[in-house]
Amino acid sequence: MKCCLCKEREATVHLTQIVGDKMQKLDLCEECARSKGVNDPTGFSLADLLLGLSGSQETEPRPRSGELRCPHCGFSQAEFKKLGRFGCPECYQTFAEGLDDLLKTMHKGVRHVGKVPKAYRGVEDLKRRLQRLQQELARAVQEENFERAAELRDEIKQLQARLTTPRGH
Repeated sequence: MKCCLCKEREATVHLTQIVGDKMQKLDLCEECARSKGVNDPTGFSLADLLLGLSGSQETEPRPRSGELRCPHCGFSQAEFKKLGRFGCPECYQTFAEGLDDLLKTMHKGVRHVGKVPKAYRGVEDLKRRLQRLQQELARAVQEENFERAAELRDEIKQLQARLTTPRGH
């Protein structure tokens, strides 16, 4: 197998990154691995490698735009590559070019939606289900389908009881 960067020498260093259900492999020869700092754990930056390859395994790294710095915090692109994180929220605007591709290779998407605690997620699911049932109940009454309305009413009461009963009791 040939090196992804130089396309000449035999690849001896194999990096694999798994994000969600997607796997990205990077095969490098010893020389290219050394030049990227892969053999030196203190100098290795996955963000730097990915920015250079942009997730598409290009043969040439993208040209750097000089010493681009965030106008708000003064953080440089080199510092981002070294640390793997930004200095402030404004950095996302400053270093936007190529950032979407990088984030897509590292995460499921490019928008952070946060995490929800498991217990809270269950309560929210119950609330959404309750809301759907209430809408369905209103439709059943409007259509004068009183048997279905009675079933929905009973199911709504059970859900409301589950929501008001403290956990562990």
